[in-house]
Amino acid sequence: NIVQVMYVWIDGTGEFLRCKTKTLDFEPKKPEECPVWNFDGSSTGQAEGSNSDVYLKPVRLFPDPFRRGNNKLLLCETLKYNKFPTESNNRSTCNAAMQKAKAEIPWFGTEQEYTLLDEDGHPFGWPKNGFPGPQGPYYCGVGANKVYGRDIVEAHYKACIFAGIQIAGTNAEVMPAQWEYQVGPCEGIEMGDQLWMSRFILHRVAEDFGVTVSLDPKPIAGDWNGAGAHTNFSTENMRKEGGIKYIEEAIERLSTQHARHIAAYDPNEGRDNERRLTGRLEASSIHDFSAGVANRGASIRIPRSVGEEGCGYFEDRRPSSNCDPYAVTEVLVRTCILNEFSK
Repeated sequence: NIVQVMYVWIDGTGEFLRCKTKTLDFEPKKPEECPVWNFDGSSTGQAEGSNSDVYLKPVRLFPDPFRRGNNKLLLCETLKYNKFPTESNNRSTCNAAMQKAKAEIPWFGTEQEYTLLDEDGHPFGWPKNGFPGPQGPYYCGVGANKVYGRDIVEAHYKACIFAGIQIAGTNAEVMPAQWEYQVGPCEGIEMGDQLWMSRFILHRVAEDFGVTVSLDPKPIAGDWNGAGAHTNFSTENMRKEGGIKYIEEAIERLSTQHARHIAAYDPNEGRDNERRLTGRLEASSIHDFSAGVANRGASIRIPRSVGEEGCGYFEDRRPSSNCDPYAVTEVLVRTCILNEFSK
């Protein structure tokens, strides 16, 4: 009857994760069955040393792909001494927005890009005293001279499936040692919950291989692609016949709130994304809003199939690879569905 439950939470950076394990004498079936716990917030940038206890509020339970059996991974919100959310806890307000927009059945899918780094911080598989050949042969490539770290990618894929995460696929990206996986479609708050736990699993898998995962949106300066977390979004009306009308209405609303979204799309209010969104290398300009069918250099891309069928979803290509998916999905819902910012 002994079960190990690994509590997982977002630290004060709003970008990195922490974890610790509690032993229970029963198998929890729901997060509410797990006890509220606490940690030293002064060591994670979430509290002062004189008042350091921060609460861990259980919110989402996953099967543990590492310990397996009845053991669990437990995603938690972080609460201050007064039980209010910490500054890096965006889940609380995101969940409130999702509840208000529930009737529209918002779906999200995130394309999470990341870069594998060796122990010395150099991209995994790159020559130690130089650079690989220019971009071109690496995207969706195969072969030891094209891709690096596929065993890590495959282990992560299977671990996510075991944990019940809706991982939809994976592929090698344009820059060597850079990869992508997709999570979704997920409804409402599930997008943030599942993407955060999929990131935890990725870091944990890479740890076993002695490799580091970087979510830096521009890990290598120069003519190398950056890393994003392109977010696909739709409502029930968009997915129905004639839904292109609702897609166009949402894009029009987004065009008036570009600065607000840029600030929400990386944990440093746009400063991280500034290095990636240059208008080059399949990225839009951080300063201008744009949209187009099948245009990977636009802020918002309408897939060609959606343009042809007249319904479906759109892709917001602005979120950075290190974004908080709670912040991203919340601002999309508040702009496109609740229309709060035009009032």
